[in-house]
Amino acid sequence: MPPAAGPRPGPVPPPPREPARPPKRVDPVPGTPFGVVHLDVPPVTSGLAIGSLVTGIAAILVSLLVLCFGLAGPDYGGAWAAGAFTVLGALAGTAAIVAGLLARRQIRRPAPPPAVRFTGNGLAVAGLSCGGAGLLLSLLGLGLALVVQLTW
Repeated sequence: MPPAAGPRPGPVPPPPREPARPPKRVDPVPGTPFGVVHLDVPPVTSGLAIGSLVTGIAAILVSLLVLCFGLAGPDYGGAWAAGAFTVLGALAGTAAIVAGLLARRQIRRPAPPPAVRFTGNGLAVAGLSCGGAGLLLSLLGLGLALVVQLTW
């Protein structure tokens, strides 16, 4: 079998060494010279908080689309298009609010030492506010679209 064409890769460098973490505590095992080492678990950013913020921003962007269709008038779909996008904006805003509330509950929950601690309270609050703003702006855009449709 002929050798593979192309340059051969050089030696692969070893992965970077992470600094040694001091143990949180060491429990001796009775009757042996051994012990159980408990390491500190670093906190993790809550995925629910990140999802809440992303969904809240999406709800605001969709609500801007609802406002654009509402102001465009009946020539470009008007209230029908705004209504369709209002459903999407309302669903995204509601999802952001629910995910933000669940994330705040997850972050506030006390965790015993071996469990993972979650952070990201600010992300969750931002997701809550963006989701609420997106939901309200979508509904206001639909109302504006209906008013423009009826008066046009």
